[in-house]
Amino acid sequence: MNNSNQKRKIFFLVTEDWYFWSHRLPLAKAAIANGYEVVLATRVTDHGKRITDQGIRLIHLGLRRRSKNPFHEFSSILELIRIYKAERPDLVHHVALKPVLYGSIAARICGIKSVVNAVAGLGYVFVAAGVKGVLLRSIMTGLYKLAFSHRNCKGIFQNPEDNKVFINRGIIRPEQSVLIRGSGVDTKLFSPVPEADGVPKIILASRMLWDKGVGELVEAARILKRRSVAGSVILVGQPDPENPASIPEKTLTRWNSEGVISWLGFRDDVAELLNQSHIAVLPSSYGEGVPKGLLEAAAAGLPLIATDMPGCREVVRPDVNGFLVPPRDPEGLARALNILLQDREMRRRMGRASREIAVNEFSEEQVVDATLSLYEDLLSGMGKLFRPHPLV
Repeated sequence: MNNSNQKRKIFFLVTEDWYFWSHRLPLAKAAIANGYEVVLATRVTDHGKRITDQGIRLIHLGLRRRSKNPFHEFSSILELIRIYKAERPDLVHHVALKPVLYGSIAARICGIKSVVNAVAGLGYVFVAAGVKGVLLRSIMTGLYKLAFSHRNCKGIFQNPEDNKVFINRGIIRPEQSVLIRGSGVDTKLFSPVPEADGVPKIILASRMLWDKGVGELVEAARILKRRSVAGSVILVGQPDPENPASIPEKTLTRWNSEGVISWLGFRDDVAELLNQSHIAVLPSSYGEGVPKGLLEAAAAGLPLIATDMPGCREVVRPDVNGFLVPPRDPEGLARALNILLQDREMRRRMGRASREIAVNEFSEEQVVDATLSLYEDLLSGMGKLFRPHPLV
């Protein structure tokens, strides 16, 4: 892809190393294979060595997702300006809220020629009610407009609803936006097996956040148990102390002790756990991008139940590969679960549809190819002429 003898430098700015490892590693590896030098700036916790072992140069960053201290936030912007001045990347790829806002400021100041801002879901910002919600949207709209004002900048959106919000609010011009639905799924690692015998297992694999609907799933499990419906609920994932919606570990432990659910904590064998499960669930109550957990479950050939929210709607097709239920509705979730728990043939039919959707629309290869094409167009000065990749 790159015929030049000199390697061009792609610079990723991501808040957490674990997120880069789980969501952006295949893209970075493909960029290296195509002749780019890849640098990552992130907060390093447990994945540093694994990342550098892939040939990615790592810069430790002090940026914190949860911090609201204005002095710390200002120092984070100054830190990025120093890094961008020293590194002089050809293209920066910012992922999620703070990297997009702070990284874009640094890129403008340092004269970085090509910027990719990836919006990984809108969360509560553009749906919050009341005076506080209106004020927050007004502030964030102004900040996002600044972030996308770079003359050679593209915004990657994971679902068309988020894209439409940004266009309608005048944050981004239509020709600036690119739809690349999610970070892709490894359809070889996550693949179907015949349904396991025994009591059907319901799996939710995600960070343990209230926003992900974990509490609603626990309540739905209680409802099913009271009605003597056979099914076991498995929670896979850790709390996220950097997120204000993190569920306390003592709460998860108490639920586990009650026998309502089984909490397995962090696991690195999610593909195997999905193969042992019968139904995958994500009752998220806020705007997702395209949830990777749902993509992995779809690739593993499971029927899906999720909430009728942006992002979730991209993966779950009602009555085709699963059900969409209202957010924050344990009773509705329990009803949908009961239907699938009672009907093995429906689970098989929907599972086959899930696999087909994952392979045809969300494979890792499609996402990587589309993103590398975007890089090439921006770097070659064709940003204004860019059109979405045909596979996306």
